[in-house]
Amino acid sequence: MDNLQQQQQALTCYLRDPDHQPPPADMNIARVNVYRDLLFNNLSQLLSGTFPVLIRIIGKQRWNLLVSGFLRDYRAQTPKFSEIAEAFLDYLAAQPDVLREGQWPAFLLELAHYEWVEMVLQQSDAEPLPATDAQLLLERPLQVSALAWPLAYTWPVQLLGPDHQPSVAPQQPTLLLVRREADFSVKFSELSPLTWRLLQRIGEFAGLTGRKQLQGLAQEAGLLADASFMDSGLALLQQMHESGVVGIL
Repeated sequence: MDNLQQQQQALTCYLRDPDHQPPPADMNIARVNVYRDLLFNNLSQLLSGTFPVLIRIIGKQRWNLLVSGFLRDYRAQTPKFSEIAEAFLDYLAAQPDVLREGQWPAFLLELAHYEWVEMVLQQSDAEPLPATDAQLLLERPLQVSALAWPLAYTWPVQLLGPDHQPSVAPQQPTLLLVRREADFSVKFSELSPLTWRLLQRIGEFAGLTGRKQLQGLAQEAGLLADASFMDSGLALLQQMHESGVVGIL
C-alpha cells in the first residue's frame, strides 16, 4: 500500500471513529477536524429530518451517540441519500453495542420505523390506484394501494412523545393505516383488528374476490358471514375504495 492509500485509509478510520482512531500522520489536525465535523453534522442533519420525535424523546446527546455508532460500525451499501434512513433502521434493528449501554426506550425501534414510513411514502414513486367501479368490489379480485400501508406495532407509536413515554407495552397491539394523499401529505389512522386483517388478506390472497375475502375473514374470526356481516364488509370496502386504499384488479 503506497503512502496516499495509507493516508486515505487512516483518514477514513479517523472520520468514522475519531474517539478511538488516531488522525492521519503529516496532516494538519485542525483541517482534518473540519472534515470530521462536516461529515458528522451532515449525517446527523440528514437523519434528523426523518426522526424528529425520537430525537425529542432521547435528547441531543443520546442522538449523537446513535449517529456516532452508525457512522463507526455500519457499512451502508446504498449510494442514495434517500435510503440512508433505512440503513439507520437496519443498524438499530441489529441492536448495536450503544443500545446495550444505559437506558433506552423499549419502543425506540418501532418509533423510528413509524417515523421512517412517513418519509418513504412521501418520496415513493408508486402511482395511486386507477379509478375502478365500486359496484364490482365483491365480484372481482382486490388490491391494496402501494401508497397505503397497514402496520402493526407493539407500542402506541402515534401517541409517543416527550410527555408520553410508557414503560410497559399495552396488551393490545397498535394497528394503523398509513397512506399518502393526492397532495403528498401522509395520513395515519387507527384500524380495527378485522380491518387490518382484511387488508392483510388482500395482499396474501390476491386472486380472491371481495366476497371471498369477506367470507374468509369471517371464518378466521369465528363469525357468521351472514347478510349483516357482508353488508358491513361491503360498506368498509366501499369506504376504502373511495379513499384510494383498495382497488379492483
